[in-house]
Amino acid sequence: MRKDFIFTSESVTEGHPDKLCDQISDAIVDHFLRQDPYSRILTECAVSSAIVFIAARFASDASVDLSHVARRVIQQVGYEQHDFNARTCSILTAPIELASEERFRFREHELSDEEIEDIPAKNQVTEFGFACDQTAVLMPLPIWLAHKLARQLSLARRNHTLPYLLPDGKVQVSVQYREGRPGRIHTVTVTASQTRDQAPDLKRLHGDIVEAVIRPAFEDEQVKPDGQTTIFVNPDGPFFVGGPSHHSGLTGRKNAIDTYGEYSRHSGKALSGKDPVRIDRVGAYAARYAAKNVVAAGLAKECEIAVSYAIGRARPVSVEVQTFGTGRLSEAEISALVTRHFDFRLAGILKTFNLRHLPASAPGGFYQRLASYGQLGRADLHLPWESTDKVRLLSPG
Repeated sequence: MRKDFIFTSESVTEGHPDKLCDQISDAIVDHFLRQDPYSRILTECAVSSAIVFIAARFASDASVDLSHVARRVIQQVGYEQHDFNARTCSILTAPIELASEERFRFREHELSDEEIEDIPAKNQVTEFGFACDQTAVLMPLPIWLAHKLARQLSLARRNHTLPYLLPDGKVQVSVQYREGRPGRIHTVTVTASQTRDQAPDLKRLHGDIVEAVIRPAFEDEQVKPDGQTTIFVNPDGPFFVGGPSHHSGLTGRKNAIDTYGEYSRHSGKALSGKDPVRIDRVGAYAARYAAKNVVAAGLAKECEIAVSYAIGRARPVSVEVQTFGTGRLSEAEISALVTRHFDFRLAGILKTFNLRHLPASAPGGFYQRLASYGQLGRADLHLPWESTDKVRLLSPG
């Protein structure tokens, strides 16, 4: 277990171009699954100045207007500027309809264990699940704080507390650890895009961000900025306009933000834009579920679980547990418990979390809401993989 160090994680607002692409891609996934929960869909998005490009491959009984979905998301995020907005941006789509594969239109809730065993993964990937006792949601403190700051920055724009802000923004939080525990906030960095005509000078912007973003974000936190904390606000100078007019975006380019902020390992595979039959998406949820229950059960203060899948196999080829010297049991014993009580098979994950049917019960979008501010450790969403319902089975007593 690491002792004395400084660790930094970043997050971005929903208006960051990469996150805009993630939201468009996942909104398309939601629309397909809402009409046909057995849809197969893989969609990627790229944005640049006044242009959106969507590539989608799908096999489905649903009918989805890709351009309409994209424009709705752009409007929801708040892009109304002349340079980029939902009304005038050009949207290019490249849809490819595939033949339906009946073997993947199974009803997972009706399958026997033997039938679940017959449904293989279609992708090869190693997914990582992590949990630690640094926060109430068992996530690393740096990424938890980074997401809170990014949300608060967006809120200050949406509720017009800081009316000159635009949708694009990013934050960094550096936490100083002592004896392996969060000790103090070393540095906070906020970069906020602004309108040219209403933008305050940097001194006022610094004060506004401290009062409307940083203080509210840390209000309920035990570890807060102190007199020695360095706070940077737009350290590279004024950041006008931002968004796709300033820098391009692409689906799946913010994996660390989606997961653990680099505090733990994560797969190089993107999470957004994929239906739940993709093990390189849902395997990350299953691994987080197991790791969180291990920590919640008191078996370790930190737990990382690596689950590796091979094409054509239902069960993972390996499930590895690391507790970084914090375990109450040996890693081999914890691994045996995890393997016994968690189903890492594709159809088993779909059955446990009901992943293909969640968009139908979430009119505002299920996967789209995951596409910004993290897909793990969300306290604002009732995510099935954040449940700690296995604690009793794992508890050492």
